[in-house]
Amino acid sequence: MKKLNDIRVGILRVPITRIALLIIVDLISILLASGLSLYVRYDFKFMDVKREYWEAILECYFLNVVILLIVFSIFRLYKSVWRYASDTELVNNIIAVFFCAIMQPVVRFLMGVKLPESHPFYYGIFLLIFTAGIRFSYRILRLVQNRRLSRRSGLTRFNCMIVGAGAAGNAILKEIETSHYLNMHVSCVVDDHPGCHGKYLRGVPIVGGRECIPDCVEKYDIDEIIIAIPSASRTVIRPILEICKETGCRLRILPGMYQLINGDLNVSKLREVQIEDLLGRDPVEVNVEEIIGYVRGQVVLVTGGGGSIGSELCRQIAGHEPRQLIIFDIYENNAYEIQQELKMKYPELDLAVLIGSVRNTARVEDVFAKYRPDIVYHAAAHKHVPLMEDSPREAVKNNVFGTLKVARAAGRWGTKKFVMISTDKAVNPTNIMGASKRICEMIIQNENLKAGTEFVAVRFGNVLGSNGSVVPLFKKQIEQGGPVTVTSPDIVRYFMTIPEAVSLVLQAGAYARGGEIFVLDMGEPMKMVDMARNLIKLSGFRVDEDIKIEFIGLRPGEKMYEELLMNEEGLRETANRMIHIGRPIEFDSAEFERQLERLQEASLKEDGDIRETVREIVPTYSYDTEG
Repeated sequence: MKKLNDIRVGILRVPITRIALLIIVDLISILLASGLSLYVRYDFKFMDVKREYWEAILECYFLNVVILLIVFSIFRLYKSVWRYASDTELVNNIIAVFFCAIMQPVVRFLMGVKLPESHPFYYGIFLLIFTAGIRFSYRILRLVQNRRLSRRSGLTRFNCMIVGAGAAGNAILKEIETSHYLNMHVSCVVDDHPGCHGKYLRGVPIVGGRECIPDCVEKYDIDEIIIAIPSASRTVIRPILEICKETGCRLRILPGMYQLINGDLNVSKLREVQIEDLLGRDPVEVNVEEIIGYVRGQVVLVTGGGGSIGSELCRQIAGHEPRQLIIFDIYENNAYEIQQELKMKYPELDLAVLIGSVRNTARVEDVFAKYRPDIVYHAAAHKHVPLMEDSPREAVKNNVFGTLKVARAAGRWGTKKFVMISTDKAVNPTNIMGASKRICEMIIQNENLKAGTEFVAVRFGNVLGSNGSVVPLFKKQIEQGGPVTVTSPDIVRYFMTIPEAVSLVLQAGAYARGGEIFVLDMGEPMKMVDMARNLIKLSGFRVDEDIKIEFIGLRPGEKMYEELLMNEEGLRETANRMIHIGRPIEFDSAEFERQLERLQEASLKEDGDIRETVREIVPTYSYDTEG
């Protein structure tokens, strides 16, 4: 019954009058095409056409009507939405007319009449002109009407430039020209392929390659540049963005190739150009099968699961079919946000969200006893360098002894893999945060000697967009009108996006055999002042005119540059060229545990000289004794 109702509704929704009008036009087209085929055959002289041919056309008319209606119905030429007609409809129209034309000898034979041998050829040409012309003229009229409505709407139109004359650029241009809701006017197209220079894409001139972008911005008074090259790598895109950001235009970019493949490509998919687009390297690729191989069907615990790295770990793990995912975090708001996100995206996921501190021994033991996690990702830590310089004992309590408690619980309760998130600041540390993370790495190596669990650490540099990172700070300063504060014109940092870093952490877990320190290849370091300049320009401002850059000097505990390896550590390759293994530095395990006891006692007593106790454990730690 429901199906019958749906059919009835469908019938009612069919634009009967429009179909009827098309059929009437097609019936007239048959007569006109038949008559004109004789007119052309006899050198455009109606008087020379034999009377029997005119009679033959009339005798064949009814059968031609039947054939055309059947063929056109098969090719859905009465059900297409002609206001959005494309090359697909044109091809269908051509094929349908071709069938009608090749049926002419059959019609002639069945009706027993004579017509010129050239009749099918000319008949097909004129029939195509009339049937396709009337259909596509509707689209042209709609296009003219849309432009008229757009001008009358009162919206201020702004000029755009599209970079990329391929399928993506064509799709974006098509939507802009057919919609009267978009107040955009595409003035020119730029493409590096010399073969298309001087030509037109949907009536818009292709003016040249990337080198002409600055001149064309001025010539055409461009307000916005759209980068429509979704198949290009970041190494290809970056030089184009470097040119575009100097123009002062608003920049938008298509996010990826998959939308072009899926046909899910429109103006709403454009996004603002981000600083990540200027990293100058392709996104890191990982072997998903390796990750899925050891995460699928396992109980996974993520400490600090509400933080920037922890929450992205949870997102990616949730997509790799764990038996259960446990999020453990002390901050309830962060934990709640990731809980709601995962519930919506993965309704079948067995998810447990627990509030608690890694410093609470009883709470940690209770979690391990109840859930018995197979894999632990330890992301809980205090990480803000300047804040920890003012509260060094808190850095030790949370980072060092929080890690120790979680690691020992993992060993006692039979966890298979334990992956700790470390930092490049642990190498030759100049701040308490980095020194505390170096002790955490030593705890991992030490615990690996005593338990069946495979303990490893993963070390990487700065993560773009993470809580407390420099990019959100720069953006906030730009929004407030500046100045953008940079510590030094020479300071450099390694950068990686959050999804990249987490993907590599997951894959490093697949390589874990116990005791390793995995080092992620962060690419080339980037000057902080260059990053500040790029963000200002991407925001549409001029450096030192609209937004100033101010140098404020190194903060307490901050280095001019970061290192990923200590001199004593060698590098060993893995199957992923972005992941390396540093050779563990040997130390006296018994003495290390005695040092940990002294450090714990100093932290609990709120010892003001706790940095010196830390330096006894990490000899490479240096700090300002006057700070």
